[in-house]
Amino acid sequence: MQPPPIVKLSDADIRQQDGKNVLESINLTIGEGEFTYLIGKTGSGKTSLLKTLYAALPLGSGFGEVAGFDLRNIDRQNVHLLRRKLGIVFQDFNLLADRNVDENLLFVLRATGWTDEAEMAQRVTEVLEGTNLLSKRYSMPHELSGGEQQRVVIARALLNKPLILIADEPTGNLDPETSDDVLILMRNLAKQHNTSVLCATHDYRILQNFPARIIRIQHGKLIDDEGVAIR
Repeated sequence: MQPPPIVKLSDADIRQQDGKNVLESINLTIGEGEFTYLIGKTGSGKTSLLKTLYAALPLGSGFGEVAGFDLRNIDRQNVHLLRRKLGIVFQDFNLLADRNVDENLLFVLRATGWTDEAEMAQRVTEVLEGTNLLSKRYSMPHELSGGEQQRVVIARALLNKPLILIADEPTGNLDPETSDDVLILMRNLAKQHNTSVLCATHDYRILQNFPARIIRIQHGKLIDDEGVAIR
């Protein structure tokens, strides 16, 4: 029996903060363990779509479900429960500058309901080992390279064993070689843990180097990588 999709949008409208529709009547399904790129011009609606998936923006209309949560009915008080099922990776690292790597990760665990100190320390060790950062555990963010900071962000996103990683231009501030390292890391981690990934990018070089399913935003619609409108 096929597991249910991690993301399912049906006849959905995606709106900006001001309420203006940027995507209309779209359909999107992302399965368990599926790696998908999201591409489109600046201002096409990529970020608005991602924000809708993690409930930073309300669903405009239609049906939307992410990690078993109905986006139409999700209460603001329960958004944190949805986000425990997601890992979110931004272009800007957004690390706490006054805390070392260990403290940055522990902060997230406490904020998402973890209380056992031994379990938290073990989970931090696990994600740092998985992102090859164990030696940087007590380093401050300013002591890390851009690539290392982005790996900390990925480690942070993996803390709660998410069903899907949502990445918004994760290589936008990185040089090509470091971008490749980050993409390889994300793909390997997704494969190891059967985690879905939705990666918004404008870096067409990585699409060629690391091919996967591509969804394009064009004229307010989603088009799959075979040029077929998803309707």
